[in-house]
Amino acid sequence: MKAYKLNRLFNSKSGHCFDVAIDHGFFNEFSFLNGIENIQKAVEILVNAAPDAIQLTTGQAHYLQSIPGKEKPSLVLRTDVANVYGNELPRALFSRMIANPVEQAIRLDATCVVVNLFRIPGEPEVTDQCIQNILQIKPVCDLYDMPLMIEPLVFRPNAEAGGYMVDGDVKKIVPLVRQAVELGADIIKADPTDDVNDYHKVVETAGRIPVLVRGGGRASDEEILKRTYGLMQQGVKGIVYGRNVIQHPNPAGMTQALMAIVHEGATPAEAAAKFLVNKVSA
Repeated sequence: MKAYKLNRLFNSKSGHCFDVAIDHGFFNEFSFLNGIENIQKAVEILVNAAPDAIQLTTGQAHYLQSIPGKEKPSLVLRTDVANVYGNELPRALFSRMIANPVEQAIRLDATCVVVNLFRIPGEPEVTDQCIQNILQIKPVCDLYDMPLMIEPLVFRPNAEAGGYMVDGDVKKIVPLVRQAVELGADIIKADPTDDVNDYHKVVETAGRIPVLVRGGGRASDEEILKRTYGLMQQGVKGIVYGRNVIQHPNPAGMTQALMAIVHEGATPAEAAAKFLVNKVSA
């Protein structure tokens, strides 16, 4: 049953999840490799910090799964590759899924698979590819009881903001999240809204499906801790952060600070004081 795998993903005491995403090398963008140039070292640092899960690709999952013992974080397997990031985009954009993604996830002992659902201005073909990916993977996930995480991402026009191009407009995020739920998501991974206090609308539209919030671009300690705390107050079930952890000068300390907020309800000031050098105002 999917519930058995979800039990490995979500913390048994808090019911929440902190998934650290270091699958960025899949997207062929040089800036994304900062902090994960040595993926084995990055995995080892994170395993010692003990988040609930680490998000990896088929080519890098062995660095996590080959570690002895049962205490290591769960594996969330990225199943699609795309060329939609960067200041200068290619002539044709795509989102492609790996072959036999669920079978590969089973062989790697993953607890969950993740696939994108992009909404990019002027690129409806990419959205169609994402939907085709989801339609293909969903029944196989159900067949093998593999939880499906869908990542609905709303982009700003590339001319306005290259790179991650996050659009935090709640009126755009909510319908895309709802579409992901309608397509059969077991978990939603979505961007934060411009106003954190609006995020309850995202949680509401997801209904019984747990929502994990994506970290997006690099932010200051104070901003990311306060944002995370505010999001947890809005009813989310956890976070999926990448660059704000692995590109931090102290990835283990940032992981532990975020875990304190996600699982223990610590305030940003309390988390920073315990695990980080930089202080955060109350």
